[in-house]
Amino acid sequence: MKIAIAQLNYTIGDVDGNASKIIDSINKAKAQRADLVIFAEQAVSGTPAFDLLRKTTFLELCEDALVEIASCCDGIAAIVGLPILTAEGTISAAALIQDRKVLRYVGKKYITARREMGFLTPSKGFEYATVKGHKCAIIVGDDLSREHDFDQSVETVISINARKYGKGTMTYRYEMMRNLAFVEGKNLVMVNQVGGSTDIVYDGTSGVMNGRGEVVLMMKNFEEDFQIFDTKAAAEPIAIPSTYNDRTRLVYGAARCGLRDFFRKNGYKKASIGLSGGIDSCLAADALGAENVRALLMPSPFSSLESVEDAKELARNLGIEYNVIPISEIYTSVVNTLKPVIGGTEFDATEENIQTRIRTVLLMALQNKTDYILLNSSNKSENALGLCTLYGDTAGAFSPTGDLYKSEMYDVARYINRTQGNPIPENILTKEPSSELHPGQKDSDILPPYEVVDAILMRMIEEGQHREEIINAGFDSEVVEKIHAMIMHNEKKRYQFPPVLRLSSCTFGHERLMPLTNKYGD
Repeated sequence: MKIAIAQLNYTIGDVDGNASKIIDSINKAKAQRADLVIFAEQAVSGTPAFDLLRKTTFLELCEDALVEIASCCDGIAAIVGLPILTAEGTISAAALIQDRKVLRYVGKKYITARREMGFLTPSKGFEYATVKGHKCAIIVGDDLSREHDFDQSVETVISINARKYGKGTMTYRYEMMRNLAFVEGKNLVMVNQVGGSTDIVYDGTSGVMNGRGEVVLMMKNFEEDFQIFDTKAAAEPIAIPSTYNDRTRLVYGAARCGLRDFFRKNGYKKASIGLSGGIDSCLAADALGAENVRALLMPSPFSSLESVEDAKELARNLGIEYNVIPISEIYTSVVNTLKPVIGGTEFDATEENIQTRIRTVLLMALQNKTDYILLNSSNKSENALGLCTLYGDTAGAFSPTGDLYKSEMYDVARYINRTQGNPIPENILTKEPSSELHPGQKDSDILPPYEVVDAILMRMIEEGQHREEIINAGFDSEVVEKIHAMIMHNEKKRYQFPPVLRLSSCTFGHERLMPLTNKYGD
């Protein structure tokens, strides 16, 4: 049997557009004489659709679109993912189409993702079907990692999925599929979505494994793809590309894809940024085009000439438009105006925060006047520790780097320089981190190097380790306790962040959501 795998980029709620893409791929599969064409989970609706899954009119639109899709399936079978309203609630289903008719729906049994809980209802799980004399097991979503012991007569397991990208998840996915295919002794075909959906990125990377657990087909990362797998043809095992486990390359690809689709799917064209370290501006120029990025460089009384020149050089290297707007006079005016209210004898975080809030006022003015959408340029280390200013550098419509630790930001910056002709001046990468909020200020004034900070943060956040475990692993107890306190005391800031592109297995506000009011750890 010839199985066409259509790895496509869908848009939530664009039922007509998604259906059109599906029909185009059906016609392409027919032209290549495929017997079956398969599409990802919730392909018709796009995902995650959240409360749209509770709207009867939306679900009816999806079913109407499925009827149109089925009418094109003359001479070919299809498996299409969509949400279906049942007596128990909305399920995530795979519709099996043959001879232009929807024969049945195979529902997902396990609802494990937070983005689906409360919106989807569990169904009965995988089912068997025979297509062109070839017996298949059809399975939806994360059921693949939980269901085993398929009937011996099954030749191929077909999994339709909407599996999001996260650092390290592709290695886990590969091992899980390899073990299942080997143990069951069957072909395993998995089709995934690709593209950004607000704060989620689907990486694609659909593929096929034979009954020996060998990869015989692997599709692109972060791009649409279409390939044919012939169950009867001799397929040579393929080596996993050396870059498959190159985490930094994949992180950058995910961030670029997520940013590009956030703008494209929301109808945005141009981005504005506050120019500083370089990663966000490089990412924006690559994802959106240099002609669609505009930067403001806003030196304060405490900004070094070196930092200003580095930022200018970066902008010139990228070919993005930029303006230099010194904020010294505005800053002095604000501080002097406030003196009768807050005094002015001692410089502290109050004056530091005024600088970042002034910059945000200017950036938002640029957005309002020109429709340049403001990008947030924060990182996960600063967000975790609260080294950010509410209504200052926490502002923006979208944060493409807010789920990357500081040390990962440097890794991405070096990757950009290796692959894009060194646009980031070396001095930006080698100088000691500083927000330059007061004379001689360095991040190391209050913290050890970020390599140490991030190692502790990863253990606390990604791995959920207790402070005692981290201290027993050799980290300084005072540093561990200080970092824990900073994380717990700054939840109020994270509650007010813009959407953060999810690139890890534990993103603030989604996989890790703490009560805003709590006394744990005090």
